[in-house]
Amino acid sequence: MQAADAFQLVPTLTRKIGLSPVTSSTFLKSSLDENISPMVQFEQAKEALVQATKISSPSLETIRSNLQDLEQIAEQVGIGQASASSGLLTGDWECIYAPDDLTRSSPFFWAFRRAFPENSDQIFSITDAIPAPIKEVGPAIQTIDMDAKTLVSKVKVATLNGLATSIMTTRCAIEGTQGLEGIRLKVETTKPEESTVLKKLGPLGDFLDQNAKPFPSGEVLEKAVEGSSRVVMVTTFCDEGLRVSRNQDRYDEIFVWKRISFGEGMEF
Repeated sequence: MQAADAFQLVPTLTRKIGLSPVTSSTFLKSSLDENISPMVQFEQAKEALVQATKISSPSLETIRSNLQDLEQIAEQVGIGQASASSGLLTGDWECIYAPDDLTRSSPFFWAFRRAFPENSDQIFSITDAIPAPIKEVGPAIQTIDMDAKTLVSKVKVATLNGLATSIMTTRCAIEGTQGLEGIRLKVETTKPEESTVLKKLGPLGDFLDQNAKPFPSGEVLEKAVEGSSRVVMVTTFCDEGLRVSRNQDRYDEIFVWKRISFGEGMEF
């Protein structure tokens, strides 16, 4: 049986024996290593991680366990490595798992923590404790362009049961790569865009929204602590559909992203 044929049989086999997608990779690794190709095990491990992110409030340990399975088999088959130079980072990505509030996927918050290490956790805990529907966050989208050397983070924040919403947009310059997996980011500006409060003002609101100057967050952070506007995003796995990135300063935390598009001009 060819590897491609075996791959086609895996979903059917999984359903017939009653395994959930989250446990199927463990089954394959423990019981079918000799019968299923590494590529099939790789696809199953990737699917298991995605399914784990869909569990209501999955623990960080659950995500770590599934990620460890994926990274081990990915290294064996040679997929998802050397993200800083593979070209696969470029594109639009949606965050499907964050260890804390989705806003923390934005490099702005990574830089903010560097500038105010003693106070950031306390500040974040206050905002995180605001319950839904008073505050709801998401989706969180990142657009990465390795050619233009830019990363744009957009996180939708809704308050007052959706009466007031905006997209917190942080723009970063990609200053270079660090090793095989890291890219060096410099936070430049942050701006609330597409504010529903402004939209209620009609054309005037649209004008203000489009012409208001972004807040120079990077410059302000630098005044607080020199170098704090610069952070490193380490991506330990990235292929055509899935990405796992980390803040180098808090490496144990994991952010899982699914691809929305490859970006303009990319074909796969």
